[in-house]
Amino acid sequence: MGHRDELLAGARECLHDKGWSRTSARDVVAASGTNLASIGYHFGSKDALLAAALVAMTRDCAAAVDAALTEAVTEESPAPAPTPLDRFERTWDRVVDRVAQDERMVTATVEALAQAPRVPEVRDALAAAADLTREDLALTFHADEDDGRTRALGAFYQALLIGTLVQWAVDPASAPSGRDLADALRVVVADAAGH
Repeated sequence: MGHRDELLAGARECLHDKGWSRTSARDVVAASGTNLASIGYHFGSKDALLAAALVAMTRDCAAAVDAALTEAVTEESPAPAPTPLDRFERTWDRVVDRVAQDERMVTATVEALAQAPRVPEVRDALAAAADLTREDLALTFHADEDDGRTRALGAFYQALLIGTLVQWAVDPASAPSGRDLADALRVVVADAAGH
């Protein structure tokens, strides 16, 4: 592994352990086993290095969500889910198990969300990941590929995903499972049908 990769790995550790605002260049150097000059040579600045690390972490999170969704769709099950809400529950259980319970994934997501308004590279990476994740989420639950409907449903599922990740970051003991989310959706559907 070269200095550039070592710096990225060290920056990722620091982002997870300390966050953006509390990470110094010396922290990254200590975590990476490199030297201060390497930061300037490879990235130009500590902030550019942290942005690159956060962009990589954002891509990892998007890939993990995609893998969880793909596994949920292709998973061989002895009995298919009897209702769409049962399928929703199974899929969200898979996503929560794979992503939300991964402390590093949760940290990366929350850190990226916090930095997005101030760091254009992070904002762009989040926007690109959001587009892919939105569509994957919508098509996991709904086979129809109507663009307007897919975008709206994807945005709903993405809001649910981000909200779930933030709850896992704040209070993992009380964060929702796939079953909790499905039960809540059952209540919403029942209330809507009753009105």
